[in-house]
Amino acid sequence: MTTSPDTSSFHLERHPLDLVFRRVRLTARDWVTPDYVRIRLSGDELKGFVSLGSDDHVRVLFPEEQPNSLEELRAAPSREYTPLAWDSEAGWLDLEFALHGDEGVGAPWAARAPIGSLAGVGGPRGSAVIQGRPDAWFLAGDETAVPAIRRFVRLMDADSTGRILIEVTAADRELPLAGVPSGVTVTYVHRGDALAGTALATELERIGAAERPLGSVFGFIAAEQSIVKAGRALLHGRWALPTDQSIVKGYWKRGETEYHAPH
Repeated sequence: MTTSPDTSSFHLERHPLDLVFRRVRLTARDWVTPDYVRIRLSGDELKGFVSLGSDDHVRVLFPEEQPNSLEELRAAPSREYTPLAWDSEAGWLDLEFALHGDEGVGAPWAARAPIGSLAGVGGPRGSAVIQGRPDAWFLAGDETAVPAIRRFVRLMDADSTGRILIEVTAADRELPLAGVPSGVTVTYVHRGDALAGTALATELERIGAAERPLGSVFGFIAAEQSIVKAGRALLHGRWALPTDQSIVKGYWKRGETEYHAPH
């Protein structure tokens, strides 16, 4: 069953935002698992920060030395992350990082930078906001998509139904989700030593057209860039979800440290 856009129970509304750069400092670190860390960035310049969409991205800048100007800070190495939680009055922002050894710039900094270290935050540049109520939800991703999945879960009401798939390395690396309604099932896909995204892609390929929920379904799939093929084949192919009412994207690309997820 498909639902035409004019009878859909929801739609994605685009909101452009002014690009603002803010100076912040690392003020807290919490290990969720040995390979996954949550940090808090704080600073007066975060007052007024806003992130409207669950799939938003901010660019976090990691200077190697104390910058002498905002221009020097903006020139520092940077990566993009999904805002997890924030308080625009108190001036703090929480982010989560998946660690893969010493790879990259952001994850090692999140894991080891001294409390009080300076960083920068730019954005978000724009948001895609769900207006209305999906009849069902389908969310899938690897560890890098968990902050966005957490935020989508916050939009669900007690009667929401759907399915969430999260790929992690093993059972002791499963990332708990809080507040998931009873009608939404959560399944963890364990990849073991396989390349990130491959186990999730296999799981997506097993899902047939008959498993499509009735009504207007919001679909979100994000992981290593190779997930896009399997994700589109399911959501846009077998399930025929409108492309403007679902999100399928690569959050990172194997072997490319400068890869940026599409907005």
